[in-house]
Amino acid sequence: MAEVEGWAAELESVFARVGRRFGRADLRWRMRVCVRGLLAPVGRKNGWQLAECAGHRDPAGLQHLLNGARWDADAVRDDVRVYVGERLGPGGVLIIDDTGFIKKGTTSAGVSRQYTGTSGKIDNCQIGVFAAYATALGRALVDRDHYLPKSWTQDRERCHQAKVSDDRAFATKGELAKAMVRRCLAAGLPASWMAADEAYGQDWSFRRLLEQHGLGYVVAVPKSQQIKSLAGVWRIDELIAEAPADAWQTISCGDGAKGPRVYDWAAAKLPFNLIFDPDPPTHHRWVLTRRSLSDPSEIAYYLAYAPVDAGISELARVAGSRWAIEECLCATRRSAVSPVQPGGIGGRFLGSMAYLMPKGL
Repeated sequence: MAEVEGWAAELESVFARVGRRFGRADLRWRMRVCVRGLLAPVGRKNGWQLAECAGHRDPAGLQHLLNGARWDADAVRDDVRVYVGERLGPGGVLIIDDTGFIKKGTTSAGVSRQYTGTSGKIDNCQIGVFAAYATALGRALVDRDHYLPKSWTQDRERCHQAKVSDDRAFATKGELAKAMVRRCLAAGLPASWMAADEAYGQDWSFRRLLEQHGLGYVVAVPKSQQIKSLAGVWRIDELIAEAPADAWQTISCGDGAKGPRVYDWAAAKLPFNLIFDPDPPTHHRWVLTRRSLSDPSEIAYYLAYAPVDAGISELARVAGSRWAIEECLCATRRSAVSPVQPGGIGGRFLGSMAYLMPKGL
């Protein structure tokens, strides 16, 4: 009971922190009801079921909070991001990933037929790009943005009907991700590492941005990723294929639902970049690969940028931390209160605020 009371007190501290962003007492009360409902064992977590959980006659009040009331979702995001950094502590991993929200209609902001990993195929959906922060103490979402295809940004009347602001121009998912990284670092999020999948890792400008900020990274890349040096150009899978048998080490990259996630890992340092690197260098660049123990043909490839004293075990740990964002995104998909749709572009951050709570709170 003491532990449960501690959770309740911590949640109240979060409500107190963000409450100033809601100008009226009724909005603050509805915000608390909405977040508590999202954390509660409510089935579909739609407006009607959240209202029923709170004892309301109908969902009108909660719907007004998400769709009509005036409050600053980005300011709430900033408050929660500071809270997450304080509670989870320094030295963690900032993780970028995107996810889809399957839709049936055509009017939700940004909805289009596009590929999403949610269904593993081209589907009618919205796409959100998310950032999470993870340390040994837990993981939480810290930022989000809404991907708008060109079919939307080139149709201003459609944007207006969906409450998309007139100043919103087309931006790729990579550009949205880079803007998030800049926001998180400028706000003082105490991350030491970055992790992302190959959609972002293969982008040279994304990796260079991280290096310019002194942020170590382990990012996935496709097997066709080119590795360039003064001696020539190779595909990363060709380089790894030449690794001797004794280059592989069996390492756990972290605990999963069924215990330690153990793989074979191999890594090699790349030559210094005479243009970008200081003398002496503070970081090394690496090629890194992960091979399944049960199916050696299942291989993943990474590029890494790490402090000079970091080794392969540390790189494997950072690579494994990327799955933390999957847990956060699964929680957002289970909610009918989409974090990217209500209220137009960028959405209302309240929809995902419940999932920004560190694990254990």
